[in-house]
Amino acid sequence: MASYDDCVQGLLRSLWDEPRPPQAPPRVWRDWALVGLLALAIVLEAVFRTDLQYRPISVTFTALMLPALLWRRTRPLPALAVPVVASALVQLVTGADPAELGSAAYILVLLYALARWGSGREVAAGLVLIVVAVLAGVVAGHIVSGDVAGAFAVVFAGMALGGTFRYRARARMRELDQVKLLEREQLARDLHDTVAHHVSAMAIRAQAGIATATADPGAAVDALRVIEAEASRTLAEMRTMVRVLRRDELSAPELAPNPHLTDLRQLAGRGRVGPAVDVRIDGDLDGVPASVGAAIYRIAQESVTNARRHARHATRIEVRVAADDTSVRLRVTDDGDSTAGRPMTSAGYGLVGMIERAGLLGGTCEAGPNPGRGWTVTAVLPRTGAS
Repeated sequence: MASYDDCVQGLLRSLWDEPRPPQAPPRVWRDWALVGLLALAIVLEAVFRTDLQYRPISVTFTALMLPALLWRRTRPLPALAVPVVASALVQLVTGADPAELGSAAYILVLLYALARWGSGREVAAGLVLIVVAVLAGVVAGHIVSGDVAGAFAVVFAGMALGGTFRYRARARMRELDQVKLLEREQLARDLHDTVAHHVSAMAIRAQAGIATATADPGAAVDALRVIEAEASRTLAEMRTMVRVLRRDELSAPELAPNPHLTDLRQLAGRGRVGPAVDVRIDGDLDGVPASVGAAIYRIAQESVTNARRHARHATRIEVRVAADDTSVRLRVTDDGDSTAGRPMTSAGYGLVGMIERAGLLGGTCEAGPNPGRGWTVTAVLPRTGAS
């Protein structure tokens, strides 16, 4: 069993080696709006406050350090280090308190950003800088010894908030990855069943051809043609299995037959609770690969399930499938409330799975509220599946 010291060392090492979170948001208009509002606050505070002891220094310092907010996500450590080091130098050289303006509290935003978007080494360096800055304030006489604990409490509160959002976002990313993985596994099972069916048909035809080759050579040639067609279909299906994962254990529901487009009619009717479901299929469905048919069915099934769960006051769900020479289109619409209890973005786990499945087959899937009432899910898949 690992000792307490080993556990502590392991924790510290993991924090030190912590990388930056991926996909930091770019600079957006809200960042410029924040800088503009703080600049206005600095001007108003400089004009109307009469208790400022170092007005020129504090106003100039706070205004010059303000643009650091624009780099708080992409360069969190420099964005914090520049104001902190500059403040400490001003205090030691001039004896003035450059952060006496209340507007200078935006430093807390930089502390939050460092804990939210910085690496473990950057967070450690930022803490060292803060300790140095607080000690500089004590030396300069701007922070009394009794206020040191309060200063550190404010600092750690800002960083703790950033760390909380950081690990909350990581947990959500893991959940989304799990949803995508499960969808890939389900697609792998569907494709496996399809390929197994084709291979079984090829084996049976080959056996029949061998048995009749001597007495009826023409039947053997027909068997070879069927085997060639089945082999071509099998190869086409197997091309879509790249990077798709699968579990070893299969539960009883997972051993059910592979669904297809014609199984969509089973969704029609009215259940014990919830709105009625109307299904209509248009176009020629002959030759649509089983993987595409299964994907359309799964997306429709998930959409109908979500509508029955979340579409308040809905009376009807319409499932429409249209197939042409190039694509198969699915549209699921309900007439319930558009926003009550609905995921407004692709963050909904069910929608993530649908998007993942459609993307694996070279298609698209979207969902959103209708202009009036209701909610619509649309999916477009290439007729031949992913190439």
